[in-house]
Amino acid sequence: MSTEPGAGIFAEAAEGEDDPSLGDLLGVVRKRLWVILVVAVVLAGAAVGLSLAQAPMYESSTKILVGQERGITENPSDVGGLQQLTTTMAEGVNSRPVAEAVIRQQNLRTTSEDFLNHLSVEQVPETQFIQVDYKDSSPERAQQVTDSIGDVFSEQVSQVSPSAGAITATVWERAEVPDGPVSPNPVRNGLLALMLGLMLGVGLAYLWEHLDDSWRSPEEVERVSGLPTYGVIPEFQASVGKKKGG
Repeated sequence: MSTEPGAGIFAEAAEGEDDPSLGDLLGVVRKRLWVILVVAVVLAGAAVGLSLAQAPMYESSTKILVGQERGITENPSDVGGLQQLTTTMAEGVNSRPVAEAVIRQQNLRTTSEDFLNHLSVEQVPETQFIQVDYKDSSPERAQQVTDSIGDVFSEQVSQVSPSAGAITATVWERAEVPDGPVSPNPVRNGLLALMLGLMLGVGLAYLWEHLDDSWRSPEEVERVSGLPTYGVIPEFQASVGKKKGG
């Protein structure tokens, strides 16, 4: 067996003996607890700080109903076809022509690309409704822009399909001014960063213990070196007294 210093509780595994026990692993956590806490607190604090530094974003929503000129559908058997068409219509809402028209109507100082980045459009599953969500730093502007999206899209669809029995897009539910911001969420971000910090801290503690090659106890010296320990020099500190005056 090698007589070189081992790596703490991991020396046995390195020498081909038993793996460290659960008690040994918990001992590492207790010993390096300050490392784990520092990593967790730093990450959580950074996440909360970055969240508070971000501008709050408000989200407003509206619903658009896809139907036909003489009602939702003339024939109940056509409902499935309209539901499939609703998916295509949702892609139309989330398009550059709609974005550019809303930007002009609301006199927004943004590009169509940035506008679409704040826009979320999806079909309500197994229905003819399209859910439209828009985020903005102003709650009032979020509501106004969301309503404008529904109006603009409805008008564009009527222009493309003006004949009787044509497909329609009707604003079914108008947008409202949001009560509070949807992002950032400092509490959620802080908790997620805290959990991540704890995991990283534990990993760092075990890595530190693995790289630390100092002796921990006389028993470890005997176990790794295979030689008996005949004596131990205790650790002590010399006291420094004040010099007596002459």
